[in-house]
Amino acid sequence: MRLDVAVDALPGRAATVLARVDVPWPARWDELASVVAELSALVRAGSGAEVVARELVEVLVTAAQGSAQRGALAGLVDRVLDLHAVACADGPPVDGRELAAWLLRVQTGFAEPPEVRLASYASSLGPEGLAFYRAEAVARFERLPVIGFGETGRYDRERWALLRVMEELAEHTGDVDLQVLVLSKDLSSGWHYLQVATVLRDAGRSAEAVEWVERGLVATGGRGAATRLVDLGVDECLRAGWQGRAVGLRRRAFAARPAWETYARLRAVASSSGDWPVVREEVLAELAAGARDVLRQVVQGELDAVSGGRVPEWLRRWREELDG
Repeated sequence: MRLDVAVDALPGRAATVLARVDVPWPARWDELASVVAELSALVRAGSGAEVVARELVEVLVTAAQGSAQRGALAGLVDRVLDLHAVACADGPPVDGRELAAWLLRVQTGFAEPPEVRLASYASSLGPEGLAFYRAEAVARFERLPVIGFGETGRYDRERWALLRVMEELAEHTGDVDLQVLVLSKDLSSGWHYLQVATVLRDAGRSAEAVEWVERGLVATGGRGAATRLVDLGVDECLRAGWQGRAVGLRRRAFAARPAWETYARLRAVASSSGDWPVVREEVLAELAAGARDVLRQVVQGELDAVSGGRVPEWLRRWREELDG
């Protein structure tokens, strides 16, 4: 929209004021505030305010791009958007699809777009408008490339704008699939995998949560957020009764970082399932083949746990193996 074109009395006045760079900003601000006040009165009167408010939003958003007064103008835009939402809800019925298209355009068509609160427009969009809004937003967002593990994300204007749209949409709808879609576009670290798994866990979707844990462990190679990922995955497996899968996660964690701490956690999970004797021998044999210093820590830790009592045969055997 050209700022020198008067599309309506109020938007036209705003455009004229904004174009008068020879006038001090405080004077122009007072006039813009007066325009918004008159729009508010027009909205209360309920006559033709939706179109006027929409045009005024576009005038102000356009003027804010790169302006030294963009902060002040952004505040006005928020106020006019609020008035526009009221006008849509209280005035004559609007076309939900057309409104949805405009809301998407105003949020993604500018270098510094405004933030739209979908809750304010819910009744005006209606089910059809919201469905159209979602379909269009998701289609555009899905075309964005995923930021892979270890990569540096390139958040250009389009990505930032669509990310904001999708986050607001996910929050408004409470849709877990949308939350996962948003989070899974950036998998640059193990913490991002953990975020996805946490959202799925909180939604009661244990199987999917554990799948994301396993994907994260593959990506991280046992580094970074791997400990937190394993903890979450094991908790979900135990909650769902997947004992073997929980043991598998602890074994993977131990293999990635052999130490007494990871051994003790593996022992705790495997002991409750009755698999510990077999798992223990396999793990200790692996340590004997390539990490005898860790084997010594483990054997000593097990001896300390006996606390002067009878030393089991398997532990006596491994102690002799190390002393031999």
